[in-house]
Amino acid sequence: MEPGMDHAPFFDDIADAPPGASAFWRNAADGVRLRLAELAPAPDAAKGTVLLFSGRTEYVEKYGPAAAALQARGFGCLSLDWRGQGLSDRPLDDSATGHVLDFSEYQLDVAALLAIAEERALPRPFYLIAHSMGGGIGLRALHDGLPVRAVAFTGPMWGIALPTVFRPVARLLAALSHSTGFGHNYAPSTKPVTYVLDAPFDDNTLTTDPSMFDWMRRQLIAHPELALGGPSMTWLNAAFREMGKLRGMAAPPLPCMTWVGSNERIVEMDAIRQVMAGWSGSRLEEIPGAEHELMMEPSEIRDSFFDAAAGLFEQSA
Repeated sequence: MEPGMDHAPFFDDIADAPPGASAFWRNAADGVRLRLAELAPAPDAAKGTVLLFSGRTEYVEKYGPAAAALQARGFGCLSLDWRGQGLSDRPLDDSATGHVLDFSEYQLDVAALLAIAEERALPRPFYLIAHSMGGGIGLRALHDGLPVRAVAFTGPMWGIALPTVFRPVARLLAALSHSTGFGHNYAPSTKPVTYVLDAPFDDNTLTTDPSMFDWMRRQLIAHPELALGGPSMTWLNAAFREMGKLRGMAAPPLPCMTWVGSNERIVEMDAIRQVMAGWSGSRLEEIPGAEHELMMEPSEIRDSFFDAAAGLFEQSA
């Protein structure tokens, strides 16, 4: 930890991160305290630094193995706990609820991450890997000028997987709940218990790898303060608004690849195909049999993803 940095807890016992990984506090512009982590210190002759935007419910320790894979390929890695999850500030009395009023709040978190990257003089160029909700936050950040050379998405949240007949009802219910004072309630079918501790491995929507599923469970059993339950109705309303806006915007002019599992059941495949179809020079890979979390799938999928991401980044340097 450098002089002047405000140390934050980092749970080495569960992270499987490279030696030297560390975490620190930083307040966003609106005063929300965030936990940020340099998950992989830059190796000698680093090829750059990957900004890693995680998904809803996630926390920095979950990406220790991803950071190790990036470091082995020549990249440092910087990540964070989004507001409302991990050890970052949570706004509601029921801290198990994922909640923001508007997705623009997450861009304040992005600004804090960039400030840390600059202060620590992390090796350039910067690149972006963004998963799920982080994919929605990341796409907005790219439109706002995030200074990265290339981006790799996994299961990006540009739409939420809902039966077609329920989509208008879900949007209306979320908007009405927010406007009538019930916005802090959990979204339908969600609960205070985090998914990975509630669902059995069989037919889970995250990974086909039982060892990775068990590893994620052990993390939250060891450190339950990292767990997060379902989102609030206000979060859901804000997500619908943001996703609609993003799908209507022209793609940013930078190299991009997106990986998504063919058995994706959390985010909307049609939305991913729509965005990628309009992204000049991009590449969409649909991985047979894979679920939502490509970076938590079996090692052959993980290795192939990190090889492809590193190749994209190197070509874009």
